[in-house]
Amino acid sequence: MFEGISEGKVREAVELIKKGYDERKLRTRLGSDWEIIAEIARARIKAKDKFSRDDLWMDLEGLRYSTHEIVARYRSERLEKAGVRSIADVSCGIGIQLIFYAMKVERAYGIDIDPAKVEFARRNAEKYGVSNIEFINADSLAPETVRRIDAEVIFSDPARPPEMPERRLEDLLPSPLRIHEMYKSRADAFIFDLPPQIRRERIPWKGEFEYIDLFGALNRLTFYTEPLAGAERSAVVLPAGARLESNPDLENILEWTDGPGEYLYEVPQAVDYADLLNELFHVLNGEAKMLLREKRRVLATGDAPLKSPYLKRTYAVVGVVPFHPVRINDFLRREGFGRATLKLSVPQEEYWRVRKRIEANLSGDRRAFVFRVGGKAVVAEAL
Repeated sequence: MFEGISEGKVREAVELIKKGYDERKLRTRLGSDWEIIAEIARARIKAKDKFSRDDLWMDLEGLRYSTHEIVARYRSERLEKAGVRSIADVSCGIGIQLIFYAMKVERAYGIDIDPAKVEFARRNAEKYGVSNIEFINADSLAPETVRRIDAEVIFSDPARPPEMPERRLEDLLPSPLRIHEMYKSRADAFIFDLPPQIRRERIPWKGEFEYIDLFGALNRLTFYTEPLAGAERSAVVLPAGARLESNPDLENILEWTDGPGEYLYEVPQAVDYADLLNELFHVLNGEAKMLLREKRRVLATGDAPLKSPYLKRTYAVVGVVPFHPVRINDFLRREGFGRATLKLSVPQEEYWRVRKRIEANLSGDRRAFVFRVGGKAVVAEAL
């Protein structure tokens, strides 16, 4: 598969696409395999911020479902600390997470039903210099496939179906329920990538729910069964590497306030999803109170400029005005702001209209961050 597709051809396609060549010209320059060559090239261009290498093999679907390299490295290091020596990835895709796991174990298996994905993963392992993976192009749930696997840990990052009213294990492909049933007699532990929105009570096994924040956005929910579990719930902020674990013995110091202090502290989504706000307040080096808790945004506030790897960002409050685009715009112009970033929930169909009114006639380099707390707009600057 892909025998006629060379590294040189893909690199040529990358340059042609960057120059704006259309499909007709790409077909002429790249030959009979131009479509898959062009897709690999487009995936490489799109993946420039996801991996440290620019020569990986993938299609656009494989890129979409692949693990960010920073997350893959973090999870492989966690596996190494647990002393794991062998692992099988039963839906390996283009292989990024598998490859980083393989760097830390003696033996690894990569299984995928799609032969193209297996070939991409094999080539990517070569790129990273990893040679201890046995690749298997097969149905991971087939009994004959299961019998080939001899690993301490089974890892699965199942495909998510289109948006549904509620996330369920039964709807993931392959279902973690089936994976567990088929491999429970052959492995000591399981690691599952799950939709972060899934309700924890839907998971039938004891283990740890680890929510991962990457560059300020919720990226992953990884579930570890025992004995790999270290806590009931955890949150990891990457790339800083800050980690919080649930501790039911901590005194509840969480307090709420109706209005902002002199500073705002933006809380990573992973901390909120893991219900670790109280644990967060125990590690912050200063006084803080909760101000806002929404689906996409959690704010605490206080009177000190707290900086912490456990926080997404700290802001200095400049002013509080009624939440009305004209009033906000008047304030921004008086204070000399030239740009505004809206950190608030606005219906999609209204977003650009609201933003345009708030940013009308602003000039200069000073950037404001505008939050909505009740009926007030809190205007702040990032520290």
